[in-house]
Amino acid sequence: MDFINKQTIQTAKDLLGVKIIYQDEYQYYSGYIVETEAYLGFKDKAAHGYGGKQTPKVTSLYKNGGTIYAHVMHTHLLINFVTRTKGVPEGVLIRAIEPEDGIEAMKANRGKTGYEITNGPGKWTKALNIPRAIDGSTLNDCRLSIDTKNRKFPKEIIESGRIGIPNKGEWTDKPLRYTVKGNPYVSRMRKSDFQNPDHTWK
Repeated sequence: MDFINKQTIQTAKDLLGVKIIYQDEYQYYSGYIVETEAYLGFKDKAAHGYGGKQTPKVTSLYKNGGTIYAHVMHTHLLINFVTRTKGVPEGVLIRAIEPEDGIEAMKANRGKTGYEITNGPGKWTKALNIPRAIDGSTLNDCRLSIDTKNRKFPKEIIESGRIGIPNKGEWTDKPLRYTVKGNPYVSRMRKSDFQNPDHTWK
């Protein structure tokens, strides 16, 4: 996948259905991405790189596309993929996945069952036992990788406002969140909108 030349919005859509894999010392985990959010760097008031802000915590965001930018919010580890050239702080937040391999271990890691295992940005990272130390690593050159060949394709992609972005003017409501329509692993989805996960893919 091109994490440098494509526009971040397109990458956020293209990642839906991509298989994400994490391998720790004991367990192989995998799942399919069902929810992403695009963050557009310098101009995006909700982005950590807004206005060119640079602190030690956001160093990874300014690295080459394909770098993993991991940060903690409310004790939860959030994983972003940097999406442009070095020095351009744009990225895609991976918000939720549909689990495939290692589900029993995911349940144990989360202390949850059902869709709650991985239906949120801090939930899936805990389910897959991903450490914060992965920040700054290069995707596919570390324990976290993506498989763009053995992937799925959404029947329909929904665009909506991002979650948890208050008081950012027009950037609060911009439709920069992308979800697989009806997939029950999408965060904050109403049960009335749930579909059988298998029916949400082509």
